[in-house]
Amino acid sequence: MAGGFLTSLLLLLFVQGGVAYGQGQQGKVWSLQECIDYALEHNISIKSEEINLQMQEVQLSSARSAFLPSVSASASQNFSFGRGLTSDNTYDNSNTTSTGLNLGAEVPIFQGFSRKNNLELASLNLDASTADLQKAKENLGVTIAKAYVQILYDMEIVKVAQGQIEIDSLQVERLTEMVSRGKQSPSELSRQKASLSQSRLQLTQAKGNLRMAILDLTQLLELPSPEGFEVVEPDASVLEGGLVESPEDIYAAAVQSRPSVISEEKRLSAAETSIAIAKASYYPSISLSGGIGTNYYTNSSYPSASFSSQMKSNFSQFLGLSLGIPIFDRFSTRNQVKTARLRYDAQALTLENTRKSLYKEIQQACSSAITSQEKLLSSEAVLTATQEAFDLTQAKYENGMAGVTEFNEARNSLMKARSDLVQARYENLLQRAIVRFYKDGTVSLDK
Repeated sequence: MAGGFLTSLLLLLFVQGGVAYGQGQQGKVWSLQECIDYALEHNISIKSEEINLQMQEVQLSSARSAFLPSVSASASQNFSFGRGLTSDNTYDNSNTTSTGLNLGAEVPIFQGFSRKNNLELASLNLDASTADLQKAKENLGVTIAKAYVQILYDMEIVKVAQGQIEIDSLQVERLTEMVSRGKQSPSELSRQKASLSQSRLQLTQAKGNLRMAILDLTQLLELPSPEGFEVVEPDASVLEGGLVESPEDIYAAAVQSRPSVISEEKRLSAAETSIAIAKASYYPSISLSGGIGTNYYTNSSYPSASFSSQMKSNFSQFLGLSLGIPIFDRFSTRNQVKTARLRYDAQALTLENTRKSLYKEIQQACSSAITSQEKLLSSEAVLTATQEAFDLTQAKYENGMAGVTEFNEARNSLMKARSDLVQARYENLLQRAIVRFYKDGTVSLDK
């Protein structure tokens, strides 16, 4: 559930808002796409995945190069001193030197299709690493997205707290005027001032939470400072509920596009190819080789031909064809094939588990989306009723028909209802975006 949820959060925020920050970037406004791109460019985990992808590209290049012939050259220079065997098969004390030059090439003709299968394996591993990189990018971006959503929520809570202070401040002003005219006791004014102080404390806490949320996001982006960092609030129309499709329909589309599923599918194909590679040792191998060479020889006891004449007269060529037939390798190949098949079975189970996990994620996302919609409707109804109750209590309080305690209870209930509605709206926004992402691979805040 966590992987799919995080991925959808990332794509949700691609279309939502913009960011600006100070301390070296004053006045620069960031879109969320720019923000995510910046983080992806500087994140160490992403760089590690990119290096792994590059290593797989090198492996693929090596697999392609295996079809080319190998060519090598060698040169040797030898010196011999003292008693040695001469050309007439006698021993003599003399000094000899020899120089050799050789150039050879070898072409593997048949190796049990191992080169073809190794090329296919390298290609599949590259595809799997590409999917892993995409998954890592989504995970990182979603971490940023979660922090961004938290900022939006904390901003709304700050507004709720500020609205509560406005209500309490008006009541303090009203009671101060009434106390000055002797129409209200100072104790009522003190209690209302205490309520105002409590509201200010709640605002302070809300602002602190907002600052921490901003700090979290700027640290994720590795920006130099959170000062001046702001986000754009989403349009109010996107915070309303919407319809949710069936999990089965959404899964049918999601299973074709999720990087987590694609990477495991590629690894299953790679495991199947590894079986064929292991079987290659059962087949005979054929290779073709050829080369040219020459040498130069001197002996201190005998005159020697010139270097150029020896190089010409000693010039030789060779061409060879070799055949290797495996007979008995102490069951090494058999065991390698068994191991490859077991790895294939294990990977098949991993793929099945990944698909089942994806379906569970979609089921949970759809269920959560429906629940969040119901919660949103309930929160809106609760706020309407609570607002009406507060208005009545406030009117009674201002006319001396209700005390401070009753007024504060109504006020606290109103503040809680507003906070609950804010939470319900953003929760519903995210859940709908998750469901939409699973459906078509993108997240839009459109109705």
